[in-house]
Amino acid sequence: MQLRFIVLSPRGATMGKINLQKVLIGGLIAGVVLNVIDSLLFGVVLKDQMAAAMAALNRPPMTNAQVPWFVFLDFVAGIYLVWLYAAIRPRFGAGPATAARAGAAAWFLGGLLITLFMWPMHLMPANTQITTLVVGLIEWPLAGVVGAKFYTEGAGVGAGAGAGMGARM
Repeated sequence: MQLRFIVLSPRGATMGKINLQKVLIGGLIAGVVLNVIDSLLFGVVLKDQMAAAMAALNRPPMTNAQVPWFVFLDFVAGIYLVWLYAAIRPRFGAGPATAARAGAAAWFLGGLLITLFMWPMHLMPANTQITTLVVGLIEWPLAGVVGAKFYTEGAGVGAGAGAGMGARM
């Protein structure tokens, strides 16, 4: 269950295989981080603001029946995030700085750009959008770093319980 890339990196080394099993494991863990933070942000901190924004759009507030959809999407996002880390790892090197870069890149595409596209439509109050952007800029790199701790390439290299962070990432 691995993809093989036969592309040369700028350093002239052959890029390794992406370990899809580890992408899935790390991605699900990153998804847990995203879900915990999003649950606190949208279910507690912004709950009233989100309900008011939906009312202003003549829409009902979010119900508990809709929560599984957002939970699912956070897990999909976590898997994408760790896949992105694995994809850029040969260029930027293994480790938390690269994982944070992957998180920032995912936030840029999934947070900032989407918010900027919706901004002129005034679907949400500006303070709500800014809050979600700021939290996301912390949340996504954090989820990337946590998920990347569980990502390794190759068969068993650095995968043991006693392996240090550098070997595991």
